[in-house]
Amino acid sequence: MKDSLFQRDDVGSESWWQAVACRGTPLIEPTVAGRYRLTFVWRDPEGLAESSSTQRVWLNITGVTDHHQPGLPQSLRRLPGTDVWTWETELEGRWRGSYCLIPSGEPAPFEGEAQPDLQGIRLWWRSVFPLAQADRLNPRRAWQGGRGLAVSGVHLPDAPAQPAWAAFDTDRTLSSAAWPSLQQFQWDSARLGNSRPVWLFATGNTTRMERPLAILLDGQFWAQTMPIGVPLQELTDAGQLPEAVYLLIDHSDRALRGSELPCNPEFWLALQEELLPQVRDWAPHAQSATSTVVAGQSFGGLAALYAALHWPERFGCALSQSGSFWWPQRGKPGRLFEALESGQGRGHPLRLFIEAGLREPAILEASRALVPRLREQGHALDYREIDGGHDALWWRGGLLDGLVWLWQPLVAADAHR
Repeated sequence: MKDSLFQRDDVGSESWWQAVACRGTPLIEPTVAGRYRLTFVWRDPEGLAESSSTQRVWLNITGVTDHHQPGLPQSLRRLPGTDVWTWETELEGRWRGSYCLIPSGEPAPFEGEAQPDLQGIRLWWRSVFPLAQADRLNPRRAWQGGRGLAVSGVHLPDAPAQPAWAAFDTDRTLSSAAWPSLQQFQWDSARLGNSRPVWLFATGNTTRMERPLAILLDGQFWAQTMPIGVPLQELTDAGQLPEAVYLLIDHSDRALRGSELPCNPEFWLALQEELLPQVRDWAPHAQSATSTVVAGQSFGGLAALYAALHWPERFGCALSQSGSFWWPQRGKPGRLFEALESGQGRGHPLRLFIEAGLREPAILEASRALVPRLREQGHALDYREIDGGHDALWWRGGLLDGLVWLWQPLVAADAHR
């Protein structure tokens, strides 16, 4: 261990753990050429090895050691004669990601195998996920990541800034209750044959009929888990976003999400025929396609671009992050590629903001193939690649950046009035 804390003579003592808590974990140190060493530390609540049932402390870092990565899972190692478990890695300074710790009373069943089966490893990961816990020594607020895991976040010094999320990270009591103007409604869809909650939020009403509309898919996440209201209001008050209406649509049912979001015309027809007329009554806003944004991540990122390409007269802007453009089969051109080849979207210039993570290979490959085709069709497009995995910790910043970029013409027009 190169961190100075591990050079002390009292590693594992109460005063040593207090020093770790003051630093906050993971311990981060610069190495060379914009890279940083991250040292993850976990304290065994059962004390020394002789009294503890813990044999492994698995480390699930999104895009680095998670179940999508090849190879064996990584476990922290106990420092002999202490209650200290630790593991280190080195990453580029622009990396941002979430992680969780998974203490276990037994080793993985495939540890002795020369070539363990990747699918078997993934199934094993799912079996240990219920044991996952956030890092108690991480000073930032923990949150619920994918599959309901409690996770903590790491923001390396050169990662894109997310100042609007500072209050969420530092105030552990902040919740959707701090979002008093958030309203919940029920969408009963005759066309889809289902019912779900939706949420509405407006950042101002001085020009009610000129406010643009943003549709956020996986809305329950942005309404409850990672409440986006405070950051949106902060950017609006600062003049970076126009006053707007935000519609957040629930997709918490995983089976329904997997059916509705990947290129499903029925969902978008139901939304246009049933939900949007109600939204217009609940929160009046502009009906202009050029200012209407559909935003989503993963399957939602695929859905956002699908909606804009197929109904450009209604959805003139798409914000897609980690879009599953490979769908329906990895390794082959996806359904959106087929749509573009057939001329879908040609003649209707869109404003598009697309992001992909450098640590999500299938999505990155598909994004790099799709973006040039979109540009060839004449769409205004901002494309970014982020050092991160399939992770809402960077999506939240890009979502705000994307809205600022997509609505920049509106803000500029307001400034000249």
